[in-house]
Amino acid sequence: MSIFGFLSLKRLACVAFALATLGAGALEYSAANAADAPGAATLDAMQTVTDVAGRTVKIPANPQRILLGESRLLMAVALLQGQHPLKNIVGWQGDLQSHDQQTFNAYAAKFPQIRDIPLIGGATEGSVSDEKALSLKPDLAIFTYGGEGPGRYNALVQQLEATGTAVVFVDFRIHPMQNTLPSVKLLGEVLHRNDEANAYIRFYSEHLAHVRSVVSGVPEAQRPKVFIDLLAGVWGTCCHTAGNGSYGEFIQAAGGRNIGAGLLPGALGDISMEQLIVSKPDVYVATGSWTRPGVPSVRVGALTSQQDADQSLAELIARPGFDAVKAIHDGRVHGIWHNYYDSPYNIIAIEALAKWIYPVQFKDLSVKATHDELYRRFLAVPSDGTYWIDHPAPAAAPRTAG
Repeated sequence: MSIFGFLSLKRLACVAFALATLGAGALEYSAANAADAPGAATLDAMQTVTDVAGRTVKIPANPQRILLGESRLLMAVALLQGQHPLKNIVGWQGDLQSHDQQTFNAYAAKFPQIRDIPLIGGATEGSVSDEKALSLKPDLAIFTYGGEGPGRYNALVQQLEATGTAVVFVDFRIHPMQNTLPSVKLLGEVLHRNDEANAYIRFYSEHLAHVRSVVSGVPEAQRPKVFIDLLAGVWGTCCHTAGNGSYGEFIQAAGGRNIGAGLLPGALGDISMEQLIVSKPDVYVATGSWTRPGVPSVRVGALTSQQDADQSLAELIARPGFDAVKAIHDGRVHGIWHNYYDSPYNIIAIEALAKWIYPVQFKDLSVKATHDELYRRFLAVPSDGTYWIDHPAPAAAPRTAG
């Protein structure tokens, strides 16, 4: 399971508990407060920030050597760095290239120097070399709280701090609805890109408010049941899903009832095919990224064609036994990019889910327009690719003899 960037269920439960017990001042957040983040002059006077782990950290006035834990944090940093997404990054782990080759290649096409950024490890916390990380002499390190990089109590954190490196933690994956905007705000502070952070916070908040305005009046008992099949197909068995956290929070924000929330004790876990069938989901959503050869799975992401994505979903739901799942039988089958689960771009996933769960109420919502605006306004790479699948490709008509 860890090869695809997931934590073990036990570890996720511990992280979720730790997050829940942190001080309210560090974790509670409103879009209004985010939009009023202090400007650079005020920040320089303060010299400190509070990260999502509840730690008070003195930050450098002008960080020049930035160390990332997971390289997928590039997706968050890039939002604020304009046409220079790799600016001052001196090292990171190798998970972006191994777990999301398409996104890595999309950046490499425009910024070939991405291939030269030193690696401090692979795609797991245990692979990180403390010696390599320290040798890069960073003045700022950005790690994911509860991710696959150095954790809160990893010895590397203390070693970096002992050399004068500021270390902050962000969270887009464990409790994204609680921590996405505070994490963007924090990045704006430590990178001294407050205006850019506030612009994205307003963009995100406006789109989320629209979804909530539509679904907030739907009673819980009347909300459609949704099943999210995480990295569907790659595990070989049914089914890895989200409970109370991760993609499960996107389902709730979009007005659905997440089936996994009632079956799992933590943020992630597995259920059987029998449990899935008995649960009778109204909507089935499969996530995917890159695939293993010969394994039916959802192919979506950067540099992926719509035709290839649609066909991959059709192949996935053709697996034996899945025609007994209510949503698949009813044709309410969709696919989406897996890495929204660990990205501030998760507003795209929320809008897509809302449109699938409530197609009538959101008939005028264009997820593509939101996606294109995000890339046009905030990112330096084009929005080439297919990140969600509204419907699988039609089944091929049987051949007739003669």
